[in-house]
Amino acid sequence: MSGGNTLRRRFDRILRLAERVLEDLVGDPPPPAAFANHLAFRWDAGRGPGRLAVVEDPALFDLDDLVGVDRAVEVLVSNTEQFIGGLPSNHVLLYGERGTGKSSAVRGLLTRFAARGLRMVEVHKADLLHLPRVLEALRGASYRFVLFCDDLSFDAGEANVRELKAALEGSLVAPPDNVRIYATSNRRHLLPESMADNRAATLDDAGELHMGEVVEEKLALSDRFGLVLGFYGFDQDTYLAIVERYASKLGVRAGREELRAEALRWALSRSSRSGRTARQFVADWAGREGLAPT
Repeated sequence: MSGGNTLRRRFDRILRLAERVLEDLVGDPPPPAAFANHLAFRWDAGRGPGRLAVVEDPALFDLDDLVGVDRAVEVLVSNTEQFIGGLPSNHVLLYGERGTGKSSAVRGLLTRFAARGLRMVEVHKADLLHLPRVLEALRGASYRFVLFCDDLSFDAGEANVRELKAALEGSLVAPPDNVRIYATSNRRHLLPESMADNRAATLDDAGELHMGEVVEEKLALSDRFGLVLGFYGFDQDTYLAIVERYASKLGVRAGREELRAEALRWALSRSSRSGRTARQFVADWAGREGLAPT
């Protein structure tokens, strides 16, 4: 009798292990209340096919704090407004110099539109091979989702490029109507470009220019984004305007001229006049003011 109990315990243990293996192979669907209770998610590809994981404390952003990129942000917000309203809208690529607000602009959409049903799912470049599973996990949900792919750049021949191209356009399986892909990159075409690519361009007998196959392949990815928005470097006045805005929000006590002079020295030391540089300067200054005796 004791031998039978031992066998049953072993069999039960084997069944529990088998259930865990199946869970890893199939992946857990998000619970029904997850999208109602949380604003942001990330695709966790750590085990099995991957799954949606909740971002408990997402890094939100106020779009009103973006200075010097008004036109690009206006178009981005308008496209998202169309998407939220169930109207035709596009996938978006935001490209440009580092620190100019590309990622902040996307995160700011969640702050502005979450109450109207927008949710955000971050997918890292290495996990783009999982895009078909990500899209199926969101298909049919009553919320609208921005798939956020931050800081993308690819080398020629990477397999995850094909999955991104297919998800944007080109697959027999249409992406869900409730999902749009918003990506940021320092590169306009996401793939490295070289002088050799341009040498492959030719003129036909009629004098028309034809791009080489390599260039056409590189353009094919970025062209699948319906909107391509440029975020360009700031001039000195714009940089200082950003400094003053953040200084006001943080209650910096320094006089305007002193603050501007120190902000320019900070930018010179960092070789950058970006919005990120401005925020970092004000954070440093405000922190040192807080330590100083009053």
